[in-house]
Amino acid sequence: EHLKEKLEEYMVRFAKVRIVRTRKREGLIRTRLLGASLARGEVLTFLDSHCEVNVNWLPPLLNQIALNHKTIVCPMIDVIDHNHFGYEAQAGDAMRGAFDWEMYYKRIPIPPELQRADPSDPFESPVMAGGLFAVNRKWFWELGGYDPGLEIWGGEQYEISFKVWMCGGGMFDVPCSRVGHIYRKYVPYKVPSGTSLARNLKRVAETWMDEFAEYIYQRRPEYRHLSTGDISAQKELRKHLKCKDFKWFMAAVAWDVPKYYPPVEPPPAAWGEIRNVAANLCVDSKHGATGTELRLDTCVKDGSERTWSHEQLFTFGWREDIRPGEPLHTRKFCFDAISHSSPVTLYDCHGMKGNQHWSYRK
Repeated sequence: EHLKEKLEEYMVRFAKVRIVRTRKREGLIRTRLLGASLARGEVLTFLDSHCEVNVNWLPPLLNQIALNHKTIVCPMIDVIDHNHFGYEAQAGDAMRGAFDWEMYYKRIPIPPELQRADPSDPFESPVMAGGLFAVNRKWFWELGGYDPGLEIWGGEQYEISFKVWMCGGGMFDVPCSRVGHIYRKYVPYKVPSGTSLARNLKRVAETWMDEFAEYIYQRRPEYRHLSTGDISAQKELRKHLKCKDFKWFMAAVAWDVPKYYPPVEPPPAAWGEIRNVAANLCVDSKHGATGTELRLDTCVKDGSERTWSHEQLFTFGWREDIRPGEPLHTRKFCFDAISHSSPVTLYDCHGMKGNQHWSYRK
């Protein structure tokens, strides 16, 4: 009820702000395209609605674009708590944006070769985290803007990231620019039937990722039969801009991603049950919801069925972490212990060793 007359009345005090409304629901991507088409400034800045900018957030972004107009720049994204709106700095050090081969966004350390003497200096990033960035308006439209064939939301951050790198530009994260973002526990709106994140991701893969798209389909075979819609205009844009191929992108830009997320994963070191020989009990993941302690239970294989239970199967992978499940069907949780004396819990896998690093000695 606050988004119509009350919003219009409130915004009257801001002479430079215009409210533009669509006639029907268009989704994030096409609505951003509409806003960009009506903007008159030299630089376009895209933010989510559930954001709050910090002090002096804009000049560091504009400075980088002034140095090279073919640069897309992203602020560091801090966290606004969805319960009480408290503001917290982004966890950990500055990191590069990356992805795995199911197209989940990841963060990886800045390699020594790219580290700057001053940690506040902008640094190259293969992909952006989401939709918070600034770009020269003419360059944005030279790149074709967002692909208008992407539905509602999802995948657009990969599309714009691949495109800017492969078509003659670059992308930087800027530590001196800070923007707070509310991360919600659930999506407070319905996504119309017939639209899907999977379709968007396949559309991006088919347009930009060349033979590397196969690594996605190997992990997500259900994507193979999805329709992407007509991508001929996107293919023609790529040809017109004389964009490089995705093999170049992986070699020149995202060369450190395979170290953490290899297209072809090495085989696991071991898999099976974890048995305490003295007590003749097995680790069982049914007691291990995220954040709770793993416990020992009667070994299912010792029962009448003489077969392993899925809850008692674990894989010790090439990352030297331990995950529930057999090698081809592991879950996204890892054995996690904050110290040698603390209990072992299941926690979201981060792939950075540390408190999820396990050694196996025969």
